[in-house]
Amino acid sequence: MGFEMTDREIDEAAGALLDGCRAQGLKLATAESCTGGLIAGALTALAGSSDVLERGFITYSNEAKQQMLGVPAPLFETVGAVSEEVARAMAEGAVRNAGVDLAVSVTGIAGPGGGTETKPVGLVHMAAARAGTETRHERHVFEGDRGAVRRAAVLHALRLLSRTIA
Repeated sequence: MGFEMTDREIDEAAGALLDGCRAQGLKLATAESCTGGLIAGALTALAGSSDVLERGFITYSNEAKQQMLGVPAPLFETVGAVSEEVARAMAEGAVRNAGVDLAVSVTGIAGPGGGTETKPVGLVHMAAARAGTETRHERHVFEGDRGAVRRAAVLHALRLLSRTIA
């Protein structure tokens, strides 16, 4: 089963984030891997989001992360795509390449396959970068099927952004 875009909890988190960004005059971008654009989708589901959301990068492959966001290639060999370092580089690259104030990134293993002992299915690294401040990072291991992992990642990413601007 796919992601349900009429999720009240996600709508509320997206609305609160958009209101917070508007109040501070902030523009934002998303850099998404395992969520495949769902964060940007949650934001654009709400009318008036165009005054806050500048763009979204869907960087599913390592090559896309390098080309679109400037993630250093050696990171993929040393720590892997699903890592704190790559999440931070994605968010910082989105701020830089989109010319925005704020960006969130998500990289993870949504399942059902692809997990390992050290990087299980449900592992998601996310980061929020804001110009002039320290990039924030969170590591989660979400329970459930692919849809549940992706939904949880969207919700947590929206909340991470809201905490970053608070």
